[in-house]
Amino acid sequence: MTEVSRTNDTVLAEGIDDEPVESNRRVFAGRTQIAIATVATLYALFHMAALNGVSISALTGIDIPFLPQFPLETWNFRIIHIAGALILGFLLFSSRSFLSEGEGGAGKIFSGIAALLAASAALSIVTAIGFANEIGSGELPQMGGLTTWPAFQGTEIYTTEIRWFGVPLLIATLGAIVLGWVERRERGRIAASDLVLSFAASAVAIYLVAIYGTAARNSVGTPFVPVGVAFAATAGSAMILELTRRVAGLALVIITGVFLAYTFTAHLLPGILAVQNPYSWQRFFGHVYSDAGILGPTTAVSSTYIILFIIFAAFLQASKVGDYFVNFAFAAAGRARGGPAKVAIFASGLMGMINGTSAGNVVATGSLTIPLMKKVGYDKRTSGAIEAAASTGGQIMPPIMGAGAFIMAEITGIPYQEIAIAAIIPAILYFASIYFMVDFEAAKLGMRGMREDELPNFKRLLAQVYLFIPIIILIVALFVGYSVIRAGTLATVAAAVVSWLTPHRMGIRSILKAFELAGVMSIQIIAVCACAGIIVGVISLTGVGARFSSVLLDLAAASQLLALVFAMCIAILLGMGMPTTAAYAVAASVVAPGLVQLGIPQLTAHFFVFYFAVVSAITPPVALASYAAAGISGANPMGTSVASFKIGIAAFIVPFMFFYNSAILMDGTTFEIIRAGVTATFGVFLLSAGVQGWFLGARSVWYLRVALFAAALFMIEGGLISDLVGLGTAAAVFAIQKMFRPNAEGVAVPVRGAD
Repeated sequence: MTEVSRTNDTVLAEGIDDEPVESNRRVFAGRTQIAIATVATLYALFHMAALNGVSISALTGIDIPFLPQFPLETWNFRIIHIAGALILGFLLFSSRSFLSEGEGGAGKIFSGIAALLAASAALSIVTAIGFANEIGSGELPQMGGLTTWPAFQGTEIYTTEIRWFGVPLLIATLGAIVLGWVERRERGRIAASDLVLSFAASAVAIYLVAIYGTAARNSVGTPFVPVGVAFAATAGSAMILELTRRVAGLALVIITGVFLAYTFTAHLLPGILAVQNPYSWQRFFGHVYSDAGILGPTTAVSSTYIILFIIFAAFLQASKVGDYFVNFAFAAAGRARGGPAKVAIFASGLMGMINGTSAGNVVATGSLTIPLMKKVGYDKRTSGAIEAAASTGGQIMPPIMGAGAFIMAEITGIPYQEIAIAAIIPAILYFASIYFMVDFEAAKLGMRGMREDELPNFKRLLAQVYLFIPIIILIVALFVGYSVIRAGTLATVAAAVVSWLTPHRMGIRSILKAFELAGVMSIQIIAVCACAGIIVGVISLTGVGARFSSVLLDLAAASQLLALVFAMCIAILLGMGMPTTAAYAVAASVVAPGLVQLGIPQLTAHFFVFYFAVVSAITPPVALASYAAAGISGANPMGTSVASFKIGIAAFIVPFMFFYNSAILMDGTTFEIIRAGVTATFGVFLLSAGVQGWFLGARSVWYLRVALFAAALFMIEGGLISDLVGLGTAAAVFAIQKMFRPNAEGVAVPVRGAD
């Protein structure tokens, strides 16, 4: 946990970089801990080697058995990527709570059932290995240079796939999932059911790698797909859903379940949801475990960019950069009124450059900033809301921007560098809006900043500014033309080198520990991306996304603004309870194509959807970032959600700026971009003033707040005339406020927080 240490009354952040341990995560000791750590380390090292084309055999000229040869075929790499996460996830994360000391353990009947299920999983593994050997023997017929896989109904292979592979695999998978719901173990022991699931994940990977290397791969998505693929995909999908439930909660699993139910009932539904013919089990699951579903854009990104930047983040954590970021934020912003709240904004922006996850950002920085906000006078609900709103912005903060931006690059084909550049002004607008809201709240309540003796020494922190070097190298490498993979690798190496200038020098042991941490940290996002891939598979097979696009086109015939509002609602609804990555991946399939058909540029359409997928984390009733903050502040989760929505209200206007003024996304001349950035920032300032009822040093009455809101909308529209109208309205409000001093209700507010 993050702690506040005091040296001569100075606040210092410690433990920001400590590895969080979830409530259902196992904690091992002894040989088991070494074994699990080895698996996690090898999993992360495998990705780093594969992404950079490093092969020990190729480097040494010695053929070492059982080591992969790089580069791997794309589908095989993604299959192994998911299988590794499933195996590691089931070994680390329990299906339910752990036994406390003195409670009775799992009974012999559970152990017996697990043994039978393990035998069933082993049978499917042996059969899959047999299939791989048969394919590699060269005895099967060839077609177009590819080995055929004659698993047609009535053949011996077809019978074997069902009897000795598919049925045992499903029995083992579904049986182990159900057994996991009732089997409880101590925190330091692996449940037998989870070992069975690890075996089942291995069987799925072995079979799919073998079969997708044959001509049978061309039948994916058709009724002629081998029945074994459908069995493997069903088992794989069930395990993905179960692991997602363990690491990300039920919300995404329920939404995925709704989409799965839709697939098999769509022919019974009316209107735009209807399809002409029902889909068979074999056709759907033969389709979903392909590059149109689970192995599609979401996994393409999680297996490359995301895991690479998770490794980068793990190296930064090992060198304690997170502690430095938060201390730097305290030194830079702590003196301002309501200091800890502004520290939360600054620190969350810096931490967002590393991790890009809203709930993770809340936990990392909020456990320090929220108690300090309460100390200077913010109530617990507002303290949690400020942290939630600030942390959510980390996902639109270049250069890393969370997983969603990588998925955007994969789906649109727009280089990631261009997306990161386009995100600069939107990120500034987001954090500016939060800053203004916080500052005006502090002004209304008469809050103070933190005293000099409560803050870290700024000069001493400036002397450690070299800790920013890995991020600077990442940014420079991206913009001089290096690939994202190469830039991320260089930044990771730089993090290890820079650590030698600190007390936390990274030797071999620390580097291996960083890879272990990366392997563990990657499990949640990989599971979420794979689960989102199931939804994408449903959308691509049923065509429901195209039908939603037609609805948007119909709405746009009446009003483009109405179509945008509809798109906003869909993106937010999809994001409620879902991690941003999954929310954007689904919305990009359902909503973005319709916006593009309206004539909106592709980058603008996807940014519009992405932005709302991000802010869904602070949108009631299901606001994940707000819930995480409420857990730290001790406030009511729903109340915190509503408060964070209010604090982030200006952020809900920003995406509409993209539509009315594309210069905000760096699309225009230098003058147009600068003007758009300045006027939009002023518009956000006026909007925040209207919402908070505080403008240029005084409280504003209700009709002046309405005028400020109107002025903000004129500034946001982006035209020269509208900007002049907005400026004129703001000037009129200021003049009325100064000349007539209208009395605002509730002026007398007690000052809280002691100096």
